[in-house]
Amino acid sequence: MEQNRQQFLMDLLRTPSPSSMEMTIQKKWIDYVKPFADKVITDNAGNAIGVINPDAEFKILLAGHCDEIALVINRIDDQGYLHFDKMGGINPKAAIGMKVTVLGYAQEITGVIGVNAQHHGGIKGDFELEDLFIDCGARSKEEMEKYVQIGDLAVYKREPEVLLDRYISGRGLDNRTGAFIVAEVLRRLSEMEVNVGVYAASTVNEETNMGGAYFAAAGIKPDMAIACDVTFATDYPGVNKNKYGDVQLEKGPVLAKGAPINIKINQLLEKAARSLNMKVQYELTQRTTGTDADKMRLTGRGVPVSLVSLPLRYMHSPVETVSIKDMDEEIDLLVKMIAGLTGEESLNPLED
Repeated sequence: MEQNRQQFLMDLLRTPSPSSMEMTIQKKWIDYVKPFADKVITDNAGNAIGVINPDAEFKILLAGHCDEIALVINRIDDQGYLHFDKMGGINPKAAIGMKVTVLGYAQEITGVIGVNAQHHGGIKGDFELEDLFIDCGARSKEEMEKYVQIGDLAVYKREPEVLLDRYISGRGLDNRTGAFIVAEVLRRLSEMEVNVGVYAASTVNEETNMGGAYFAAAGIKPDMAIACDVTFATDYPGVNKNKYGDVQLEKGPVLAKGAPINIKINQLLEKAARSLNMKVQYELTQRTTGTDADKMRLTGRGVPVSLVSLPLRYMHSPVETVSIKDMDEEIDLLVKMIAGLTGEESLNPLED
């Protein structure tokens, strides 16, 4: 991956972007795409959308959500400890002993998620988020309230790392990698002759309600939409592949198959993969996808959708891990498919 592109990705990964508080990362995303987009639009949900060829009648929407899971402060006790609930799919066991950045209304402060020492019995049996707390060093509730109020958010304090020049690991790769991918697809296509309008959206709120995707698709009214998200890799110890399938890092992007997915879009993606001599993997989404695709599909008169995912290890942990090679291949695949569109394609599965 070229250095300036990797720097952009790392900047996204270092920027706190909890669901409902994506403004800072969106401004960085906009600054990156402005030089090559024909225009950039935003909406009242907080989506950022780069567009090329905006006058084209046929429109394709690419959606990669920029929000990450977080903790939301729900109580400050008399000793100044912060208690919290989840904003998105937080795993309580992954939170034990982690450092966090509390995005306080007055200023950002560092805290640690306390854990009972093993000498005093440690953590026993099943536990929930309400059994944990954040220690920021305050001596009292009054002192803590100078920095933090109810409803403020916190994210794991975790720097992204490159592993053996092959993988990237850190918090929130789900799905700031997707926001990065759609920006890179737009950049590549801006250097080519394209027959369709391309709308690359860094969407908000996917981890909580997928409202950003609904706003984006309802406003744009695309002829087709592709969600660019992550999916569960199963190539590490302890995963039941018979139950969860066989998805591996460095084996290519993952296409979804199931009732929500438009067959003809998948055929276009598979054709592009064959022309690139690229391997793709598959996952099953029998009823819903659990991604932005679900909301985009149900806007307006209905939007044909597909889902292209990046294999990811350790979902919703502070050490999510993806392959640089898979990211580059997903970008290549989407560029190839979109560049080949004439704007006359029928996505009706009953038409030849």
